Amino acid sequence: MAAVDVVARVAYTVSDYLVDSQPQSPATSPFAPIFSSSQSSRRRPNIVTVPHGGDPAASLLRIPSTGLISFTASSNSQTITRLLLHSAELSALPLVLHIAIHDDLSDVLLLRAAVPYLLISATAQQAHDNALLASKLARTRKNAVVHVFYAGHSDSLSEIPEDSVLSYMFGDSKLTDDVDENSLENGHSNGLAGTSLDDPAASDLFRAYKEAALSTSALVKRPLIPLISRGADDAETVIFILGNDNSNIAVDNVRFVSVSLATPLLPSRILNAIPSSANRIIVLEHIATWSMKWTPLYLDIVSAIQHREERPIVQSGTLGDLIQVTEVDVQKLLEQAASATSPFTRLQLGPPSSSEQSLSQGPHVPKHELSYMKILQHLFKERLDISNSPSLVASQGQIATTTPEFALGRVRGQLDQRAELISAVQELLQSSSSDSELHSLLSKWILAKDDPAKSHTLGDAIVKALDSSSDSPLAKRILALKAHFPALSRWIIGSDAWSYDLGSSGLHHAIASGLNVNILILDNLPYTSRNTGDPNRRKHDVGLYAMNHGDVYVASVAVYSSYAQVLQAIIEADRFNGPSVVLAYLPYQSEDVSALDVLKETKLAVDAGYWPLYRWDPSKEAAGKEPFSLDSDAIKNDLQQFLDRQNHLSQLVRSKPQMAAELVSSLGQTVKEERKRKAQQSYNELLIALDAPPLLVLYASDSGNAEKVAKRLCNRGKSRGLTTTLATLDSTPLESLAQSEDIVALITSTAGQGEPPQNGRQFFKALNAAVARGETPLSNLRYAVFGMGDSHYWPRPEDAQYYNKPGKDLASRLEKLGGQPVVPLGLGDDQDADGYETGYKLWEPLLWKVLGVDAVEILEAEPEPITNEHIKAASNYLRGTILEGLNDNSTGALAPSDTQLTKFHGIYQQDDRDIRDERQAQGIEPAYAFMIRVRMPEMDQIADEHGNGTFKITTRATFQFHGVIKRHLKPAIQDINKVLLDTLAACGDVNRNVICSAIPSKSKLHAQVHKYCADISSHLIPRTTAYHEIWLDKKMIAGDAVKDFEPLYGEFYLPRKFKVAVAVPPTNDVDVFANDLGYIAIMDEKGELAGFNVAIGGGMGVTHANKKTYPRAGDVIGFCTPEQGKFVAEAVMLTQRDNGNRADRKNARLKYTIDRMGLDVFKAEVEKRLGYPLQPARPYTFDRNIDDFGWAVGENGNHHFTMFIENGRIQDEPGKDFKTGLREIAKFHTGQFRLTANQHLIVSEIVPENVERVKNVLAKYKMDNLNFTGLRLSSSACVAFPTCGLAMAESERYLPILIDKVEKMCEENGLRNDSIVMRMTGCPNGCARPYLAEVAFVGKAPGSYVMLLGGGYYGQRLNKIYRETVSEPEILDILQPMIKRYALERHEGERFGDWTIRAGYIAPTTSGKEWYDRMGGEGQFRETVAAS
Repeated sequence: MAAVDVVARVAYTVSDYLVDSQPQSPATSPFAPIFSSSQSSRRRPNIVTVPHGGDPAASLLRIPSTGLISFTASSNSQTITRLLLHSAELSALPLVLHIAIHDDLSDVLLLRAAVPYLLISATAQQAHDNALLASKLARTRKNAVVHVFYAGHSDSLSEIPEDSVLSYMFGDSKLTDDVDENSLENGHSNGLAGTSLDDPAASDLFRAYKEAALSTSALVKRPLIPLISRGADDAETVIFILGNDNSNIAVDNVRFVSVSLATPLLPSRILNAIPSSANRIIVLEHIATWSMKWTPLYLDIVSAIQHREERPIVQSGTLGDLIQVTEVDVQKLLEQAASATSPFTRLQLGPPSSSEQSLSQGPHVPKHELSYMKILQHLFKERLDISNSPSLVASQGQIATTTPEFALGRVRGQLDQRAELISAVQELLQSSSSDSELHSLLSKWILAKDDPAKSHTLGDAIVKALDSSSDSPLAKRILALKAHFPALSRWIIGSDAWSYDLGSSGLHHAIASGLNVNILILDNLPYTSRNTGDPNRRKHDVGLYAMNHGDVYVASVAVYSSYAQVLQAIIEADRFNGPSVVLAYLPYQSEDVSALDVLKETKLAVDAGYWPLYRWDPSKEAAGKEPFSLDSDAIKNDLQQFLDRQNHLSQLVRSKPQMAAELVSSLGQTVKEERKRKAQQSYNELLIALDAPPLLVLYASDSGNAEKVAKRLCNRGKSRGLTTTLATLDSTPLESLAQSEDIVALITSTAGQGEPPQNGRQFFKALNAAVARGETPLSNLRYAVFGMGDSHYWPRPEDAQYYNKPGKDLASRLEKLGGQPVVPLGLGDDQDADGYETGYKLWEPLLWKVLGVDAVEILEAEPEPITNEHIKAASNYLRGTILEGLNDNSTGALAPSDTQLTKFHGIYQQDDRDIRDERQAQGIEPAYAFMIRVRMPEMDQIADEHGNGTFKITTRATFQFHGVIKRHLKPAIQDINKVLLDTLAACGDVNRNVICSAIPSKSKLHAQVHKYCADISSHLIPRTTAYHEIWLDKKMIAGDAVKDFEPLYGEFYLPRKFKVAVAVPPTNDVDVFANDLGYIAIMDEKGELAGFNVAIGGGMGVTHANKKTYPRAGDVIGFCTPEQGKFVAEAVMLTQRDNGNRADRKNARLKYTIDRMGLDVFKAEVEKRLGYPLQPARPYTFDRNIDDFGWAVGENGNHHFTMFIENGRIQDEPGKDFKTGLREIAKFHTGQFRLTANQHLIVSEIVPENVERVKNVLAKYKMDNLNFTGLRLSSSACVAFPTCGLAMAESERYLPILIDKVEKMCEENGLRNDSIVMRMTGCPNGCARPYLAEVAFVGKAPGSYVMLLGGGYYGQRLNKIYRETVSEPEILDILQPMIKRYALERHEGERFGDWTIRAGYIAPTTSGKEWYDRMGGEGQFRETVAAS
């Protein structure tokens, strides 16, 4: 067992208070696991944690001194220094300081003279015994005891049972017969055993130690000896060892003495250990970094032997690692000692310890923090000077990196030397000895000494000139200071530990110094852990503190939130003439934390206002500008609510940097008018409802079904004369229900894994908390509950509990709280004949009966529910009230009906789901933003100015911009149109963008196919002018606006979206069979485009557990010429327009229309509209549906490079500045950028003379890296969380993490370069075309996926559900043996999807309607499924 474990267990058992000091993040306390696992112990001490950099002494002094206090920590200079400063107060406490060390006693020996006792343990068994001894001594003497032990040691040991330990600690321990008091004597009797040599106070302390040691020996049945001797009694050489004596070497004529009790170490005890025959004493101490000449034990021994008449020679040495030391090494030490010319020569036994070696390497920089380091290195290159760089540790010790004061002193020294250089240069300028050329260089340097580039260039020239032409004292002085010619960017980098005590940490001195130095402070406290830790210790707001100085530049940044803002802040800090403080947020607890988790924590902190992004530049005040810049766009929409909260930003408002008034000006008169209107409406409704019976309807709904049922119930109640009120569960406090006299109807759907919907989770938490407290506050409540779920959504028997779980929990919790159900629980099941309506039709009449309105005759027809078809018909050709909504500053959202219409304009309304719960808890609306989908690419500046700085290549081979807030919508779309592109019909119930194969090697064919696609797109585009009126202010940027008339779509448009793709064999990179309409290019004998095979009826969207929905691969129905193509597209689309299902959007796609009508009937209708039959389909061959990465040369001699962009996200991030790199290529590239349907990018049509230049840029930004596994290169994922409102699980952010683990399996089995098509989506709508992948995962709930197998490698065959619910461990367990078998059993050229069918894992899917047949695996691999 490890020494740290046994010490932690003893400390936990015997202590009343435990104070655990945390190491520097991302490391965790080595004692904490034992503390956690020991909670079943009879004694449970109060545990206090001290964060790294905090003052442990302050925490210890706050604890009552009535019981034993144990402090646990790993040794570091900062902790020891803090303890040393308060050693006088700590010494009088019943306190044990357990200090774990690894290879060096230098730091802890500083405590030796400051505390009454210091024990040292070299082995795990000794650590166990001394921990008990130290605890007994501290409790009985009420004095502090320092127990130092080697943490890395582990061995088998004998532990004492807890009951015996407690009896020993709290009972009267007596010496037993089997412990001899003389066992404490292990020295050599030399006639000086008296204590007259010893200090009386030290002797008193030793007697107490002796008593405690004897009682502890009685407990552990082992002697505890202060000085442990071994070797010859008449030895001529004595070697004292202070430290890690883990060796049992025996050497003739040598006596070894190991020190266990370092304080008090009595002279008489030292002399007793030295035989009278000794003529040489060697003192070896484990102090590799001791900075003083004389070592502590050496001085004690020299002092002690002064009492002897014959004094042996005493020599000092350093103890290394004794594990590798042999008898020969000791003999060499003796020879070295004998031959030393001076007794003060420092000797060495054993190789240097790992701590000494690590000094030369410097401390480890956590991998997450490297992101900021790389930014500094990228921006400043050779100008960068980190004043507390880890590289300084080798020469300066750990203090070089742990305190700002050291770094500040170094900066001050450098600046003083530069000032001396400037003075010397000015003196030389005034001298007549310099020639004209040198005089010119010196003058230029003085003028440009602060210029980053010129100061370096001119400095080099001056040095060269002085070296060759002058040897004057002034020139030599300048040359001695030549290192200071360049204007450096000086940085001090630290952690948030400096924020706890601004004075002690030295941060105050740096801020108040006035020096031109930059301080980067990394705060790694995760947002979700912000309330943990010692409540008595407050982290100071360094930004606020620095701003109050008035002459300090301050910025708050987060690289995982806004990379551009980080760059801007760092550049501004460097330019500022004075101190700069950049607070950088990097939330992580260990290096194992994924970047995805860091991203999530960052988004929570920034978007909830905990970590606002801002810049404060006092130099702007002199220019009459606003010094404060708020960069957190997402919080500006609800700034008033934000400012009212007690967080960082509200402190900024109340302090010196006043918030700019224009930030709140948008709240304005509109809000007041809206409130007044709503108040009047509420008053009118109150008057009408005075005499009507009350009914309160509460609902929780994610998809909208439960909300529709609740609204319908309200309307039916009003029709029966009831006073009905509708609200969400979360908007209704539990206390108001306790006082309600209404009958309350509660309707809830089921989300995720039996969880309540988003707008009901706070209510459920309140219910559960009240039940846990045993309260019954709802004794007056009368209620009825209706739950909605799907009994087949979780088909496994063990998952049956999740069916309608929220409804069942709601009913049972309300009853436990005293509520009275007036109607039995109603459950709606989507698997019933009429879906949830089957159960609802039984439940609703019972409610009317209880209310006494069941006999009321309803004559008025119930209003028809509003559907998308109604919205389209009433929209005036897609106008709706979009324009009015854009001008409404009271909300960041558009009206629900308008959000359906904006899809036709290429815009989706979304909100950040990572912080949805947080904002709901704060009582503010979701963080709404919009996604803009472009029909064609070219847009990095728009992403920076209007979006979140990134853009995504979609599986429709176009760009999407995310995070566009409402006020940026119109400017963004106008900028898109300025580059002759648009977003019209990128979404909505119309034909979307037409995609085609990239085929870079076939330049001529690509040009023909591209023109064909453009013709189809232009032919099928909507003709409404609403787009230009709303977004372009009725002004077309190119061309004239067309009149309002929809010759193809009519006023109702299509029943659902319509997608077209064109593939060029042998590459099916567009997944042509996944589209409503697909064209497969056919070449003739001469290599010319002959025409296209036509495929119809493909589609990916599915609804979980709804077998009326399914994916479908397209069917080839014939051949057409290029000239006929657009008319074929029109005929297919219009047939769908007139025959598609407009009553049920889930069954409105073309695939369902074809299966309902029959393929032959649908084809006949198409040919009827064409006026001629399609020709028979012609032969073709596909062999893949992935991209061909790397370089290719086209038929015209131009070059093409296909880049790998994982999941299509283009952004700048440390070490991978893709957006910047592409922008740089665009500045000189005369060809094209093509996007692929697999979410990658092709730099296309590169003229030969630009090839090398493009290669250089690709290499510079690492965009030419294709060294990935075949699995990763073949992967694809949709966006999912946090922006997609339909997402049920992670996708884009999780798939790379999953691939990291799966590709290891592939590499272990020799499949590194084998392509396996793996895709993932966050919901079943299938944006990443998962149902055609060889292996796919479709999100079902957070962390839970449907797993599919058996898709065709080139997209020709649908896969099938293999497991209906899997989590990551199950995925890995399934794939591990499967991949191994595939590697061993596959035939030549056999693909993974084909092999899974042949191997019997899954049945092939022959058509969409048969997709559910034989799902769940085959034979021995079949999943046990609960009966539907």
